[in-house]
Amino acid sequence: MSKDTTSENLRAELKSLADTLEEVLNSSTDKSKEEVSKLRSKAEQALKESRTRLGETGDALAKQTREAAARADEYVRDNPWTGVGIGAAVGVVLGVLLTRR
Repeated sequence: MSKDTTSENLRAELKSLADTLEEVLNSSTDKSKEEVSKLRSKAEQALKESRTRLGETGDALAKQTREAAARADEYVRDNPWTGVGIGAAVGVVLGVLLTRR
């Protein structure tokens, strides 16, 4: 699962949840108790589904992060002086940026 696909799925899920909750809030004022109960059930179901999907998305992102960290660790172990050079370059850039005001 790519990062773009994950973020698109996350946006779509949150939009769907927001739309459902907005429907419940807008419709609850002029509906009977039975209709409000149905809308509430629909909102609860949407919330459950969103929590499940968001949990899955979080797990996928955590897995991608662990894989990226493992690849970076492997690269630095295979090329230690390149890693030191990159770290030094980042340090110099940050130092210059922080001392400029």
